[in-house]
Amino acid sequence: MGTSKDRLKYRLPRLAIILHDLAMVWICWLSLHYIRYAMQPFPPPLEFFSSTVLIVLVAQGLVSWQVGLYRGLWRFASVPDLLNIFRASVLGLVAVVAGLFFYSRLDLVSRAALLLYPFALTMLLGTPRLIFRAWKDQRLLRSDETAERVLILGAGQAGEALVRDLRRIGRYQPVGFLDDAAALRGTRLQGLPILGRINDVTRIARETGVELLVIAMPSLDAVAMRHVVGICEESGVPFRTVPRLADVLDGRSLPGQLKEVVIEDLLGRQPLSPDWKAIRNWLGGRSVLVTGAGGSIGSELCRQCARHGAKRIALVEIDELALLTIEADLRRDFPGIECLPILGDAGDPAVIAHALAMAEPEAVFHAAAYKQVPLLQRQLREAVRNNVLATETVARASRDAGVGTFVLISTDKAVDPVNVLGATKRLAEMLCQSLVDPRSTRFVTVRFGNVLDSAGSVVPLFRDQIRRGGPVTVTDPEVTRYFMTIPEACQLILQASAIGAQQAVYTLDMGEPVLIRMLAEQMIRLAGKQPGKDIAIEYTGLRPGEKLHETLFHADERYSATVYPKILQALPRSVSGERIELALRALRDAAGDYDLDLLASSLRAAVPEFNPANSDSDADDARESIIVAFPARRARQQ
Repeated sequence: MGTSKDRLKYRLPRLAIILHDLAMVWICWLSLHYIRYAMQPFPPPLEFFSSTVLIVLVAQGLVSWQVGLYRGLWRFASVPDLLNIFRASVLGLVAVVAGLFFYSRLDLVSRAALLLYPFALTMLLGTPRLIFRAWKDQRLLRSDETAERVLILGAGQAGEALVRDLRRIGRYQPVGFLDDAAALRGTRLQGLPILGRINDVTRIARETGVELLVIAMPSLDAVAMRHVVGICEESGVPFRTVPRLADVLDGRSLPGQLKEVVIEDLLGRQPLSPDWKAIRNWLGGRSVLVTGAGGSIGSELCRQCARHGAKRIALVEIDELALLTIEADLRRDFPGIECLPILGDAGDPAVIAHALAMAEPEAVFHAAAYKQVPLLQRQLREAVRNNVLATETVARASRDAGVGTFVLISTDKAVDPVNVLGATKRLAEMLCQSLVDPRSTRFVTVRFGNVLDSAGSVVPLFRDQIRRGGPVTVTDPEVTRYFMTIPEACQLILQASAIGAQQAVYTLDMGEPVLIRMLAEQMIRLAGKQPGKDIAIEYTGLRPGEKLHETLFHADERYSATVYPKILQALPRSVSGERIELALRALRDAAGDYDLDLLASSLRAAVPEFNPANSDSDADDARESIIVAFPARRARQQ
């Protein structure tokens, strides 16, 4: 019964529209002939229904149905719908002429009426549709007297689309636009006035009594976005922004959805345009294995692989909750993907052998690692066991199993390492290089810096501190770090992996380094507070193993451009396989005995450039280090 009612509810409005349109065709045809012959002394009789009229109705009705005139909704009638109506009228005229020619050789059919027919019919069919839409829009505007008054910043395409979305929602009442374009001054968009410039937001917000500001300029760069956000903060009115197109396409936001301005919007990360075709050609239909699959990078890599064509994904994860979470996400969002969850330690040879046998992967992404600098300074054994020995286990097993590509997720801290994290990751890079065999597995290393909202990132730490009322703790007023978003990092990892070099070290363009002090201040302001007034910022000093500034390139690594502007390829430094084997044996024995002194000396011997920064003098030296800019443009020019 319910199904029949639903069908009837769906079909009745459509039937009403068809009957309306046929009635308009009938009125149009008779009216044109009446006007044509009315001035004659002896006009031919006007037949309200005849064979000729029947042919006109049938021909025009079939054409209208064929061109999809009844698939559109009157509620959203617009210019494209009018164009489709005109198209149906012109094609209908052709069908009518053909039908009447074969029936009566166009006897008693006015040629003038035929010429005017498509224009008159377009008007008769289009006008009711536009009137209905205008009536519905007005009802929405008046439907809720409690609607929130909104002032829109940006009178471009995003602003125009936003007005239509807000009116459709009904909870918001747009009152006008602000835009810096001089040509728009005094004009109207969607019936709303352009009230002034962006800098006038405080005055105009007060004059119009708005309750919400919406930034509808998704293409703004970071500098401009910070400027606009600062102006909105000064107004004292709550503000939101519209999502970027990249976020909508990736499923992280919905079209027309208002969202909080987040720190990612202010850090200057421009939307990527990866070569998705190359990535899909490399990933499509393949089986992949991801270690650390439940982590921030590992889980996003799994999603990206599923999104771009992988047929099977093996998930190796030691944390059972993280494994359950990523498995559930993949099964929900990508039901066509074969998921193989494997609970276990990536450093366990039996676990890796089992995973490789189950998945038979063509690519392995080794994302499992410990990466918290201060913690690892006091946990040398686990850092070596997980970051070095586990990497050896996975890499060697992958090569022995004939895996096509092995991807090591490294870090910028492996360049001139001063802490345990950097040294262990550098040694992991070196052992992968020592395993290279031109006849077997491709070994790819990808380096990048901090990732926004990853586990242990300062962003969630600052957010929690702000929520608790502060203070926000920053190590040093001058400390800087490189940042990128998790999806961006994973997209570039896939892009670098798809390039195809037999062995390579790739560095991702991290943009400009960010002052952590500035990051903290921006996050406090976004929370509606004032830094130093509502929320204190406390400087705690550099922690053991920390640099003031990170570097991206080693002096002995020659970098060259790739075809992708945000990826540079380094020429790997020479590595002695025999020396690496001896170092690994010493580290394995020391880890088995939990001999921290032997572990420390063996790690230093294996990584000659490792210069631990633990003392106060080391911290002072770090203050004098320089920031090395990403040399992509220079490399591309050579």
